[in-house]
Amino acid sequence: MATQPLLHGKDEEEDVEADEAFNNVEEEQQQLLPRCGTGGGASFWRCCLNLSNVISGIGTLSVPYALAQGGWLSLALFAVVGAVCLYTGGLIDRCMRADRSVRSYPDIGHLAFGAHGRTAIGAVMHVELYLIAISFLILEGDNLDKLLPGTAVEILGCQLRGKQLFVLVAAAVILPTTWLKDLSMLAYVSAVGLVASMALTASLVWAGVAEKGFRMDGTSLFNLSGLPSTLSLYFVCFAGHGIFPSVYASMRTKRDFPKALLISSMLCSLNYVLTAMLGYLIYGQDVQAQVTLNLPIGKLYTRIAILTTLITPLAKYALVIQPITTAIEEKLKPSAAAAEVAAGNNWLATRVLVGTAIVVTTVVLASVVPFFGYLMSFIGSSLNVTVAVLFPCLSYLKIYMLQGVIHRFELMAVIGILVFGVCVAVVGTYTSLHQIIGTF
Repeated sequence: MATQPLLHGKDEEEDVEADEAFNNVEEEQQQLLPRCGTGGGASFWRCCLNLSNVISGIGTLSVPYALAQGGWLSLALFAVVGAVCLYTGGLIDRCMRADRSVRSYPDIGHLAFGAHGRTAIGAVMHVELYLIAISFLILEGDNLDKLLPGTAVEILGCQLRGKQLFVLVAAAVILPTTWLKDLSMLAYVSAVGLVASMALTASLVWAGVAEKGFRMDGTSLFNLSGLPSTLSLYFVCFAGHGIFPSVYASMRTKRDFPKALLISSMLCSLNYVLTAMLGYLIYGQDVQAQVTLNLPIGKLYTRIAILTTLITPLAKYALVIQPITTAIEEKLKPSAAAAEVAAGNNWLATRVLVGTAIVVTTVVLASVVPFFGYLMSFIGSSLNVTVAVLFPCLSYLKIYMLQGVIHRFELMAVIGILVFGVCVAVVGTYTSLHQIIGTF
């Protein structure tokens, strides 16, 4: 086992700034989780809940669309993606156990590849979080337009209507939350993700029984051309690896992490599969990238599904961009001598400026690229695959290869997963970018 400290010798002075910037990533992301346990650590079942909250996200909305793109046989690929992500989650566990100093995802990068590894994974995670924030606004705009169709407002002689109007409304509601220093209360609200997922599944059952019915006609067995998008969206469903180290570090009994991850992954997978099958059986090839947009207007179950779906993005937006704002604020900090004097006067102004700038840019991009399915496909193929597959495998090999503890069969398995991940990343990213560009 590796016992060397993360920072030592000459590297320590060179890496101080990188450590300050990127150590905040996992600490701030941990605010996505409700506090659990006592000073002795979180209990097993509390951590199962936290992992379930991390894994179960907005991927629930797009998984019926993913199934429609690939056909019924693509459910086998869903099982493969789930198994791969479960295995790479176990690799993160092993990397965390390699050195007691490792407490975050960037720490794993530093242990495996030094300062460059920390910087690289921090950059990927920041881009991923920024794009997720954009997808939140697109989701809010689409679903509010579905809930309140035909709404229009005139502002300064300019008429705003539909999705663009509701993107601005959602941004106005979210903006003050980005100025807060303590986001702990929002973490509890964002934990309703499981409730939202169950409400969506129940709404689809309701819609199938009361309205459209369940049928196999209009569905396909296999669609090769849609597989890149399908695989990319399936990876979105399991994209929680960046926060796994925070859950691991919070556990009272850390050796139980693989068991907690298995239970959480199985429960979330069952909900994903049920939602995908219900959505596809009801709407067939007409299912949209957000299945809530297929639900009939004016129905009670439609309102319940949309309202519960909208709560999580409103609460999670500030939490998701917090690592980005923290990193920017670190760069904007005055010199050490002036920091103490300026802290009381400039902290709020800096937070307001940075938070507002991020909200404005995400609003612009959400309005310019209002394609939820294509954006989620791009996030899944380019970023989620990197965080959930490529980086855990490469780090595990780098940390343990020289120690000779990796058996030949496991080495072949890890290399095979790496090849699979690279293929999904390349083909999926190309396909999603081509789709986005083709819409202009």
